[in-house]
Amino acid sequence: MNDLMPPPGLSGKSLLDRVEDALLPLINLVFLLLMFFIVAGQLSETPLPELPETLPSGSETSTNADLTVAADGTFKMAGKPVTEAGLAEALPQPDPENPLRIGAAGNLSMAELERLMTLLEKAGYTELLLLTEPTS
Repeated sequence: MNDLMPPPGLSGKSLLDRVEDALLPLINLVFLLLMFFIVAGQLSETPLPELPETLPSGSETSTNADLTVAADGTFKMAGKPVTEAGLAEALPQPDPENPLRIGAAGNLSMAELERLMTLLEKAGYTELLLLTEPTS
C-alpha cells in the first residue's frame, strides 16, 4: 500500500466502517442529482401539450390522408379505389415541402406497408407522413 492509506488491518476501522466511508461520496452524488432534477423539472414553464382524445369505437371520421391503405392492402384516394398499377398516375407530384400523407389501417401488416413504400419510392416520393389508427 502507499503512505497515504494504511493497510486494512492497521487502519483501526472495521470492514463495515470502511464500506460506509466508500459509499458516502456516491450517496452525496445521488442526492445532488436528485436535487438538480427536482429544481430543473420545476423551472419549465411551458405546460405539456394537450393530447388528442381517442374517438369512440365505431365512429367514422374523414382522415386528412392523401392515400389510405386498408388492412388487406387495398389503396383508396378520396374514397375511390386505386389499383397498384394506377397508383403512380393517381398521386400528386412529389413535393418535399408537403410530404404525402398515408392513412394506414392499424392492423396493416409490415409486408404490405413495405410494398407500398417501395411503390412510392419508385414513383419519386422521398418524404412520407404515416398516419395510423389504433387497433381495438
